[in-house]
Amino acid sequence: MPKLCDPILPPPRIADMTAAGLWQNRLLVDFLDDVAQRSPDRLAVTDHNSVSGRSTSLSYLQLQHRVDRIALGLVALDVQPGDVVAFQLPNWWQFVALHLACVRIGAVSNPLMPIFRERELSFMLDFAQARLLVVPSSYRGFDYPAMIAGLRAKLPHLQRVLVVGDDGPDGFDSVLLEQRWEDSYNAEEEFARRRPDPNAVTQLLYTSGTTGQPKGVMQTSNTLIAGVHAYAEAIGLSRSDVCFMASPLAHQTGFMYGMMLPLMLHTRLVLQDVWDAEAAWNTIQTEAVSFSMGATPFLADLVTAANAPTPDTCKLRRFVCGGAPIPRVLAQTAAQNLGIDVIAAWGMSECGVATMTRPDDAPDKVFGSDGRALDGMAVRVVDGAGKPLPAGGEGPLQTKGSCLFVGYLNRPQAYGVDADGWFDTGDLARMDEDGFIRITGRAKDIIIRGGENIPVVEVEELLYRHPAIQDAAIVAMPDPRLGERACAFVAVKPGTGFDFATMAAWLAEAGMARQYLPERLEILPALPRTASGKIQKFELRELAKGLASDTR
Repeated sequence: MPKLCDPILPPPRIADMTAAGLWQNRLLVDFLDDVAQRSPDRLAVTDHNSVSGRSTSLSYLQLQHRVDRIALGLVALDVQPGDVVAFQLPNWWQFVALHLACVRIGAVSNPLMPIFRERELSFMLDFAQARLLVVPSSYRGFDYPAMIAGLRAKLPHLQRVLVVGDDGPDGFDSVLLEQRWEDSYNAEEEFARRRPDPNAVTQLLYTSGTTGQPKGVMQTSNTLIAGVHAYAEAIGLSRSDVCFMASPLAHQTGFMYGMMLPLMLHTRLVLQDVWDAEAAWNTIQTEAVSFSMGATPFLADLVTAANAPTPDTCKLRRFVCGGAPIPRVLAQTAAQNLGIDVIAAWGMSECGVATMTRPDDAPDKVFGSDGRALDGMAVRVVDGAGKPLPAGGEGPLQTKGSCLFVGYLNRPQAYGVDADGWFDTGDLARMDEDGFIRITGRAKDIIIRGGENIPVVEVEELLYRHPAIQDAAIVAMPDPRLGERACAFVAVKPGTGFDFATMAAWLAEAGMARQYLPERLEILPALPRTASGKIQKFELRELAKGLASDTR
């Protein structure tokens, strides 16, 4: 009987990737064990918990000890290989340790963004049949245990909820760390028996959906590690670098290039759980951080922060920018005012970073493209018939290679990979004669707000449920900081009223994550339609281009 998280992995792909040396058949815990043995006192992770006010630094040996005890605690909770362990945690050390513990025993990690609320979680946890969920007691003033308590009746597979920051019987520490599980189990035998195949699914990450429900992207140890290795090689990162991550670890950016990358480099990860540019600079300079990655708004805020260092004092030397196009002036200002190399990148949950610029690329490539394919990956731009276009032609972007995912959870028909391994990304692009791509649009109806995808159809569906709404459409509104914001265009029924406050309250009541709420509302007598009745979103996008991104 197939498991819930069965990968789609044709034997020829395994053979080709292994023969090429792209898949090394290692697990992330192997890197942890290497450093814990060779350099046990080397610092592995430093975090700051904004809720407790405490900072924690762990050496590789300390991290290994916590990982192993947590892993045995999961065994005691009857978590089996292939079971899904979900965790909705901020950028705290517990996120890192919990994922490594899942890898240790063959469980599947399902990171969930801290912004998700009832609407998202009721679907995600049930669809993945999550056995265990870990949440914070509080984060940014929100009560997570209370939210989950209200959902438990809808989640028959969820057997246990553990809470970070709770001293009670369901506390993360009291259940997993304060008991000496190593006295009850033979750790070596348990870990050897449960060690997963590197081609087994190790990560389940939901994407923002375009059809009302998100899809669960499945990645293996081999696919993830191959992508991180190629990324580090492309921009010359090494164990001498210190990595800083403020993007959520529950996003592929934070997961692969915040959590995984330092472990694989045998270096140190410094975490920030609530974004603040001035606090980030204090951390970067104090901790001698040399590398970071984030969406365009992170870079914009760093450039304009009051305490931004000068080029001769700035510790940060490389910043990889993805999730939205980099405004040329922003990249140039960062290079001039801070002295850092700005790296442009394009990727998605399904393939990690697939293209990026290199530090020695010409400025016009860095400021005017989304890079070229990483080693082990390939990209191409095709026409409507799937034939490669000549340089400069615009069309659908396809990718394939070592970091490409291995299917959508319980939706094999949605995989979208052809017989030759090409995956249709849903983006439109152009490629120049040197192989550099530039994303020009999206076939998918998704808005990217500061690197986060807005599930347009889901928001529209909720608006349509309001008794005053006749028609509704969400489109992107350009924004100089976030790249895009969401603008709602609606037509109301005769004799009814609707305004921005009403919209915000309606969507919040439905459990929609705050970051998904449209930031501007425009009421029109009627939405433009084609002769067949379809709303003409291109006309609305043109209208949105002339709007300021204030809310009303």
